[in-house]
Amino acid sequence: MRPFGDLEAVIMDHLWSAAEPLTVREVLERIDRDPPLAYTTVMTVMDNLHRKEVLSRAKEGRAFRYWPTKDRANHTAELMHELLNDSGDSSVTLLRFLDNMSAAQVKKLKRALDD
Repeated sequence: MRPFGDLEAVIMDHLWSAAEPLTVREVLERIDRDPPLAYTTVMTVMDNLHRKEVLSRAKEGRAFRYWPTKDRANHTAELMHELLNDSGDSSVTLLRFLDNMSAAQVKKLKRALDD
């Protein structure tokens, strides 16, 4: 698993925040870019995300409706886990990660660990 590219991240943000599965056209309408993206560009990226098993889809008429296979938190946790495993020394990496956290984030983490 690799971090998303710029357009992949934008598309996933829209799909994660949607209340229901979206078509390519619905995603395209939500993306505010100047100049606007081509329909085929968004369709290709969403098809790639489907092939990577990040998105599921179901046929509806002539189009597909897409939805994420995992919620944002689970996706991020899996990505963090893989990065940690690839870091060489996970304990040093975790310590560096904690060093970069704000006091409020550390407090939240402590509360979560206590629960």
